[in-house]
Amino acid sequence: MSHPLKAKLVGMLEVVYPHLDCDFLAEQLLGTLGLAPNQEPPPAHQNNWDESDILLITYADTVQREGEKPLQTLHQFLQDCLADTVSAVHILPFFPYSSDDGFSVMDYLAVNESHGSWSDVEKIAGDFKLMADLVINHMSARSRWFENFRKRIDPGKDYFFEGNPKDDLSAVVRPRTSPLLNPVQTEDGERYVWCTFSEDQVDLNFANPKVLIEFAGIIKRYLDHGVVIFRLDAVAFLWKEPGTPCIHLQQTHELIKILRLLIEHHTPNAVVITETNVPNRENLTYFGNANEAHAIYNFSLPPLLINTLVTGNCRHLKTWLMSMPPAQMGTTYLNFIASHDGIGMRPTDGLLEEDEKQRLINTMESFGGKVSYRRTADGRDQPYEVNIALWDALKGTAEGGADHCQLQRFLCAHTIMLALEGIPAFYIHSLLGTENDYARVENTGRLRSINRGQWQLDILEEELENPLCHHSKVYHELKRLIGIRRAQSAFHPNATQFTLHLGLQIFGFWRQSMRRDQSVFCIHNISNEVQQVALSDINLIGTDHWVDLISGMAIDDLSGSITLKPYQCVWLSNQAGGKHSGVR
Repeated sequence: MSHPLKAKLVGMLEVVYPHLDCDFLAEQLLGTLGLAPNQEPPPAHQNNWDESDILLITYADTVQREGEKPLQTLHQFLQDCLADTVSAVHILPFFPYSSDDGFSVMDYLAVNESHGSWSDVEKIAGDFKLMADLVINHMSARSRWFENFRKRIDPGKDYFFEGNPKDDLSAVVRPRTSPLLNPVQTEDGERYVWCTFSEDQVDLNFANPKVLIEFAGIIKRYLDHGVVIFRLDAVAFLWKEPGTPCIHLQQTHELIKILRLLIEHHTPNAVVITETNVPNRENLTYFGNANEAHAIYNFSLPPLLINTLVTGNCRHLKTWLMSMPPAQMGTTYLNFIASHDGIGMRPTDGLLEEDEKQRLINTMESFGGKVSYRRTADGRDQPYEVNIALWDALKGTAEGGADHCQLQRFLCAHTIMLALEGIPAFYIHSLLGTENDYARVENTGRLRSINRGQWQLDILEEELENPLCHHSKVYHELKRLIGIRRAQSAFHPNATQFTLHLGLQIFGFWRQSMRRDQSVFCIHNISNEVQQVALSDINLIGTDHWVDLISGMAIDDLSGSITLKPYQCVWLSNQAGGKHSGVR
């Protein structure tokens, strides 16, 4: 009997562990996931998504109600307010943790008691596709594994990556300014552990295959609890070799392939997403040959789109969009313009000039943003990200400062994101138009807290019911736009996309459904001035009837023009009603 899955797995493992018995290791991994050596693979290049897929990103405790576990409150909020709007929910790390708002995990297999229980998680997974973090690069210095590392006992003794201060580590790419190596007292003397992100987040040692087997067991537990989308956190740094940049190494890419292979053979509709906040070309490598990530975060989109809207010039956004390869079937982009982290500046490398980056940073600072830094190989500190709520990031322009177009600019940004090739992801605070939370920054001492506020549900409901309040305006209009998007086959994440050339104040692109029966011309005025667009500059087929999906306005004179107010957007479609496919 042939064992194609096992044979494939052995071949991948041999790349990572050439000196080990990979046949035995493959058996251990398959046994941990409960997979047969000849398990049937999922269909090749299968799209586990369609135009109805919208992702919400939230912490377990962003929405709270007195006397109730936050996961229960979140589930109620999702059912009451977003059941017809989002298909998937990314609950940021809901495990016991010691720092970094969840990303310093103490126990991968437990739910933080203050948030709720696995039962609460499963109930959300019953109504929405559930996305969870696999915090795979590092673990808390207060975890049992790390305590065992100190005691020199299993499990944990050899689970963490150790460095030597005498090694030349100048080539190592750093996302922070904190020390890379930290001394730790253990039962057999002082050792130096590798800490890419902070002293409390100690990097795991995947050169030890036992760590990989542990994570196979963690993945199995998550699958059993209803997780179907896995976010591989900080995965680019996974494999370390002193003397190299210790980022994007071949073994890292191979380990992602291994994890994907195991996950999709267990659950064929599961999705693996890599979180790699790096320059654009480096980020694209995580597709592999459609055999690594099913989806990658479109990290260059947030800074480029914000830069476009505060400068009123789409040159860089357009150049970038034209250079982006269409995702192969079975892969897609995850589009987002705000998250629990800041606006990444590294993804602008090679896309914005240094003076343009500085102008963007200066503008964000004038709107209340805070800048965090990373340490470069030559010892300089460079801006790593800008921490700011998206609502405040778009309150004005670089040239004129704050103005009266904040709402229109904010909606324009999301309208663009909704129409682009890929799956749209909304950070909950953007969906609600939450402002900068300076009190939280003051309380925590962490810049990222500016965009990690919490809402009391009763206060939030009052705000959303008040038509004069910007929270309500943002929420209801975004829900309306999402509803329109979900009904258009041309907005399938893998539908065709071409960039339009309509000047520097108009950002436009064309989407066509995979059956080629629907076209949508997505045209956005990204400036604070009225713009005219000649319809003759767009290929509107004369035999079709065209309508703007957003306003409902019919286009009767194809030789005429359309007038766009500042930040106005149109979606010109040859199918007025769209096609409802799988909207849940």
